[in-house]
Amino acid sequence: MSVRLAVPEEAERLWLIRNLAIRVGCQTSYDEAVIRRWTPENMPEHYRKMIQINPFYVVEDENGEAVATGYLDLETCCVEAVFTLPDAAGKGLATQILDAIKQEAKARGMTRLTLSSTPNAHSFYQKHGFVTLGENRYPSRLAEAELRCFDMAIDL
Repeated sequence: MSVRLAVPEEAERLWLIRNLAIRVGCQTSYDEAVIRRWTPENMPEHYRKMIQINPFYVVEDENGEAVATGYLDLETCCVEAVFTLPDAAGKGLATQILDAIKQEAKARGMTRLTLSSTPNAHSFYQKHGFVTLGENRYPSRLAEAELRCFDMAIDL
């Protein structure tokens, strides 16, 4: 399975990966109604813009289908949108995405990355060297709620 940069034309597929990962992975972290609002079928157009302006990575399966995503937000030096299709979970794909983001950040001279982790992904990021800075509430317009999360960082 290979990591590559995403293209705007596949935004809908990447949005689907995001939604399915949240719907399955976040069941123990957030209320069902919050998850439903947070994962609308209709993709906001700003999502495609994120693919255009940031290094947005995907991992493809053996059939050439995108099955994992994630990007480096260049403006905030944050790791964003690391998601894996539920059927492809546990195969190290999110690790491949995270490694690509770290390499990209180093190549751009960044010395520190931050992120806001959902409770279910907290231990994953800890395993990859991120340190918990504290617990917080992330205001989500889509979810119409403040989502419990962990602020984390890693020095590169």
